[in-house]
Amino acid sequence: MGKIGSTIGLMLFLLILPFENNAQDINTLLKDAQQLENAFKEPEALQKYLDVLRYQPNNLTALIKTSELYSVVGKHQGTKEKQKEYYRNARVYAQKALQVNANSSDANVVMALAMGRMALISSGDEKIKAIKDVKTYSEKSIQLDPNNFKGYHVLAKWHYEVSDLNSVEKWLVKVAYEALPKASLEDAIKYFEKSRQLNPSFLLNYLELAKAWHRKGNDKKARDFLEIMLKMPNKIGEDASIKAKGKKLLEEYK
Repeated sequence: MGKIGSTIGLMLFLLILPFENNAQDINTLLKDAQQLENAFKEPEALQKYLDVLRYQPNNLTALIKTSELYSVVGKHQGTKEKQKEYYRNARVYAQKALQVNANSSDANVVMALAMGRMALISSGDEKIKAIKDVKTYSEKSIQLDPNNFKGYHVLAKWHYEVSDLNSVEKWLVKVAYEALPKASLEDAIKYFEKSRQLNPSFLLNYLELAKAWHRKGNDKKARDFLEIMLKMPNKIGEDASIKAKGKKLLEEYK
C-alpha cells in the first residue's frame, strides 16, 4: 500500500505541476505587460496581454487591458481604416470581458472607450450607434463603481461631443433614442471635474477640460488647466502627445 500510495501521490503531483507552472507563466506575463505599460511601450504591452489570453482566454484583467490598449494604440494608426480595425478589436475584447463579468466597472469602461473612439471617426448610423453605446456603458461603469475616474471622463466626453452635434446628427440621435438625450457643455465640465477629483494625475482630462472651458468662452480658465497639465509628470505613453497638443492649444487660447 505504501508503494501504491507513493505512486498515486507522484502522479497527482505530476498532474498538478503543469497547472502551477501555467499560473506562474500567466503571472509573469501580466507583470511583464504592466512593466511595458509603465515604460510607455503600449504596443509591446498589448502583445503580452494577448499572450496571456492564449493561455487563459477568460482572464478578465487581460481582456480589459487588451481592449483598452487597442483603443490607445489605435488612436496613433496612420489611416482611418487602420484605426477602425483597432477600435473594432477593442470592442471585441470588451465584449468578451463583459461576457466574463457584466458587472465589472472596468469592462464597461473599456467598451465605452472603444465605442467613443469609434464614434469620433465614424459617420451616419455607425456614429449614432457608437454614441448611444458610449452613454450606456459609461453610465453603467459609474453605477458599478462611483470612484471610476475613467467612467466619468468618458461620460464627460459624451456630453462634450453630443452637445456640439450638427442639426442632421442631432436628428439621427433623436431617431436612435426616440428622443433627443440631454447633453450639455455644463455636464461635460461637471463630469470632467469629477474625474479630476478622483484622479488628479490623469493628463488627458486637463486637455479636455481646457477645450470645454474654451468652448464656454472662458479662455483664462482653459489656459490655467493647460498650464497645470504641462507642469505635471508623464504617467502613461499618451501623455507626451497630450502635452504637445496642450502647448498648441495654449498658443491658440492666448
